[in-house]
Amino acid sequence: MKKITQLLLVVTIVLSSSISFAQSSASKDENRIMLTSWVPPTIEGMPKIARKNLQNKLKQVVTKNGLGGSPFNTRFIISADVSVMSKDILPGPPPMHAYNLDITLYIGDGIEGTVFSSETISVKGVGTNQNKAYISALKRISPKNSEVQAFVKNGKEKIIQYYKDNCDLIIMKANTMADQNQFEQAIYTLSIIPSACEECYVKAMNSIKPIYKKQIDRDCKEKLQKATGIWNAAQDMASAEEAGAMLASIDPDASCAPQARSLSNKIAAKVKQIDAREWKYTVKDQQQESERIAAIKAIGVAYGKGPKANITYRSMW
Repeated sequence: MKKITQLLLVVTIVLSSSISFAQSSASKDENRIMLTSWVPPTIEGMPKIARKNLQNKLKQVVTKNGLGGSPFNTRFIISADVSVMSKDILPGPPPMHAYNLDITLYIGDGIEGTVFSSETISVKGVGTNQNKAYISALKRISPKNSEVQAFVKNGKEKIIQYYKDNCDLIIMKANTMADQNQFEQAIYTLSIIPSACEECYVKAMNSIKPIYKKQIDRDCKEKLQKATGIWNAAQDMASAEEAGAMLASIDPDASCAPQARSLSNKIAAKVKQIDAREWKYTVKDQQQESERIAAIKAIGVAYGKGPKANITYRSMW
């Protein structure tokens, strides 16, 4: 089984509308199982333009059947293999290429290479060259086809079952990451669990809260230390601006927020002495629920976009 390395980008992060995460309802998009459409470069003889066309078709299959089509790489993928059953040259003018293709669709675990659902569709295409014949055939894959719909439904059910079977293990791994100060990865790991997997989603979202608290405490400590050093080094307007901006970005729920607020007030008093300027940087006394949720989401997004989030996809045939 060949390993194909792909860069893992962030998935759409699912978060509830309360910090408890347990009782709130998610939006339609957040309820969806998220799949990445992925066509491996190992399909023999398939033109590059046809490969891209097939990937777009897989995206259509996903989004037209109630799943979340995403440009971001996730654990779960929808993929395909193409077998050329026959190819002929039809007399012209102009001579035409005729292809009979068997296209096998797969939904599964792209990391383990485990198939959750599959369906083979036979299509025909005719064109003035190989590319056009391939594309003509691929256009005949209809997301509304009853067999395709059943294939997607089965795949979704298997993914939900995966989370049911592995939920405690996923949470345990995330907590282990947090214990190793890998807070961003832990938050990302939990936040990509879709709310369609209701029981696991609630457990995961509740588990994010203490991890997030550890993360903002670490972030606060680092920023306070840097801001203090910057201010003490010069105590002029330039250092005030730099230190103030850093302090203002500290989460007000962090343990060291009172110390950050005290330093900010100290800098503000000095700024007023220097040129009577009104101080524009403040550390908030508290954070709104929506701001807190957005901050948690941003952590997961930032991790997903980072270079550390690499996975290996495996062909499923």
